[in-house]
Order: sequence, then C-alpha cells, then structure tokens
Amino acid sequence: MPSPSRKRELGRGERVIPGIWRLRLPLPWPGVPHCNAWAVAAGDGVVMFDSGMHEPGSLAHLERAMDQVNLRLEHVRLLVCTHAHSDHYGQAKTVVDRAGCELWMHPNDAHMRSTASDPDAALDRRIEVARQSGVPEPALDLLEQRRGQPYGIAGLVEPSKHLLDGVTVSTDLGTWEVIETPGHAPSHVCLYQSEKRILISGDHLLGRVSLWYDYGYSPDPAGEFLASLDRIEQLDARLCLSGHGRTFTDVGAHIDANRRLVHERIEKVWDALDGEPLTAFEIIPRVYEGVLNAMTGAWWLNETLVYLEHLALAGRVERLPGEFGPVERWQRAS
Repeated sequence: MPSPSRKRELGRGERVIPGIWRLRLPLPWPGVPHCNAWAVAAGDGVVMFDSGMHEPGSLAHLERAMDQVNLRLEHVRLLVCTHAHSDHYGQAKTVVDRAGCELWMHPNDAHMRSTASDPDAALDRRIEVARQSGVPEPALDLLEQRRGQPYGIAGLVEPSKHLLDGVTVSTDLGTWEVIETPGHAPSHVCLYQSEKRILISGDHLLGRVSLWYDYGYSPDPAGEFLASLDRIEQLDARLCLSGHGRTFTDVGAHIDANRRLVHERIEKVWDALDGEPLTAFEIIPRVYEGVLNAMTGAWWLNETLVYLEHLALAGRVERLPGEFGPVERWQRAS
C-alpha cells in the first residue's frame, strides 16, 4: 500500500516526438509511482502500447492523460501489451471494451492467468515458496493478509493475435517489429521501429536498472533475460520508450548496466554459499543493500531464487531438501 504521506500522482500526457505520446499513469506502489503507456499515430486513431493498472480511479487517470494530448479511448485502434503484468495489462479489458479494438500479446501468459483466474491458489503458492525458502512466520502472516486484495487486472481478455518474432505492428511512423524478450516475464516482448531506431522496451529496459523476474514459470529467467539483452543490443536503438520513467537515448549503456548487475548478483549469491548451506531467505542480506521490509523482501526473495536456479542449471549449486520440514537450503555443488 502507498505511504499515507506520499501524494498520489495524476495521469499525465505529453508528446515525445510527432506521432508519439507518453501517457504517464499512477501506480499504488512505494518506489514505483507510475507506469507508461504509449500512443502512436495510426490512420485516424492510435495504437496504444500497454494500458496501465486497474484500480479505483485508474480509468479516469488514463482518460485524463489522453485528454491532455487531445486523444480519447475511442481513438485506440489496437492495444498491444508488452507483457502480462498488472501495470501493463491491467486495464486491457477496459480499453478493448471501450474502444472496440483488438488486443495483441504474447501467448506465454500463465504467470498472469494463475493470479487472475484463481488468486487464492496463486497466493497459496507464493506462501508455500516463501515457507520453503525459510521466510519466518511473521512475514508469512503478512503475505496471508493480502488474501482478497485486488490484483490490478480488470478482467481477462483474449488476444486476437499473438506477439511472436516476425509479427509486425503498422503505424504512421512505420512498422514495428516484435522482438521476443523473455526474462522479466515469460510473456515479454519489445517492439522496434528500425528506420527511426526507436525501441518500445516495456520493462526489459528501464531508465534505471531495476531487476524483476517471474519465478517458477520458466526454467531460467536470468539466463533468458541475459539472452534478451543480447538480442536488443544488436538492434542499435537510439531512443527507448520504457514502461516506467522517462525516455532515454543511451540504450547501449543501459544494456551494459543491466548485464553487469545480473552477473554481479549471481556471483554474490555464489559467494554467499562459501560455507554452510543457507536458505534463500538467509542469502538475501548478503546480496542486496537497503532496508528489508515486506515489499523488498518479496522482491529480493524472487530474484534470489531465480539466481539459485540459474546456478543450479550451470551445475554450480544444489538444493538440499529440508530434513525436519519443508524448508530447503542451498549449497555449492560437490
């Protein structure tokens, strides 16, 4: 929940370059105050890339942002979602219903559907993973308190077309090529306009390095993310429209910074296991800087588990089942 002292933002719209508008939409998360949707001119309307999160008042924020750049929901001819997280897909059903447009998205969206179709079962899974990882009971109780809370998605809407390599999206600024970029999420794609060298990056690249992976839906999210960075690096984009924060032009430097941080954290997890076996939760303070609280703890646990799985696939660590209960520990492979 947002801090009571933090004033919530309002939806804002601005032109980036002729034919592209940034729709900055507020989020309820501490440290992540907003997300971006992008509107790109297309005939007598626009293609919208991402939709923002669904929560009370969210539609009004989207309409306010669009109104500031002389757009309305009825101008949306197509909705394209870079990935199926609530802050990018959450208002998709509302937009599709209001605009009468199609939704295009990657088909590997089980990470979203598991929550949207059965939120209690999804929470049960999170609690079980946390318990196996050594999270103490008071923190598990905090997770349990989330039961019944909104999850940021207006409703399920089926994509009319799957965003796979080779699919293109047509706009007045030219054709955008779909680049599959799993890692942050199994459903993640970027879109690239090669003539103007513009990249719509979703959460694959952000203005500041901030790593997140969906744990448990693919064998090696960290390896997938690194491979996706390599794919995007080859494009030589000169302008990035990201899912959060401002646009930026030093795309190569952002790719390098992400790559360095992933390798650094993988090695810190490895270094943490130079001794007795540890739970994933015990590894966290040896890898990350900052205050451990409910939000950072959940974030860092997810990330740590991803790095442990990455090291296990490389044969460098192994999982030890709990001897007297469900808690698992990890050690360097013998």
